[in-house]
Amino acid sequence: MSTPSGDIRPGDGPANAAATPDPTDPDAIRADIEATREQLGRTVDELSNRLDVPARARERVARTKDTAVETYRESPPAVVGAGAALAGLVGLVLWRRRRTRRRATPQGALRESRRATERAVRKAEKKAHRAARRKR
Repeated sequence: MSTPSGDIRPGDGPANAAATPDPTDPDAIRADIEATREQLGRTVDELSNRLDVPARARERVARTKDTAVETYRESPPAVVGAGAALAGLVGLVLWRRRRTRRRATPQGALRESRRATERAVRKAEKKAHRAARRKR
C-alpha cells in the first residue's frame, strides 16, 4: 500500500525522511484509508462497467450508428450500394439455409426425389417426342 504523499525511494537519505508521514499518525492513517477507499471505488466502478453487458452493447450500437451516419454523409451512394449488397447477401444465406433444412427432413428428401423423378420423366418424354417427330 502506498501513502498519499508518495513512495519512499532507497538512497534518499535523512533529508527526505522528514517528509515521510509517521505510520502511527492517525491523520496519515485516515488519509491512507481514504486514498485506498477512493481507489477501491474506482476499481468497483470499472468492474461494474465491464460486467454490464447490455449497457456496453447499447454503447457499441450507438457508436456503430454514429459511424454509419458519418460515412453516409461523406459518400451516400457507396453506403446505399453496400447496404444493398449486404441485404442481398443476407437474403442468399437465408434462402440457402431454408432450402437445406427442407432437404434435411425425410419429407423434404422425398419431395426432392419426386421432383427429380418428374424432371427425368419429362426429359425422357421430350426426347421420345422429338425422336417420333424425326421419324415422320
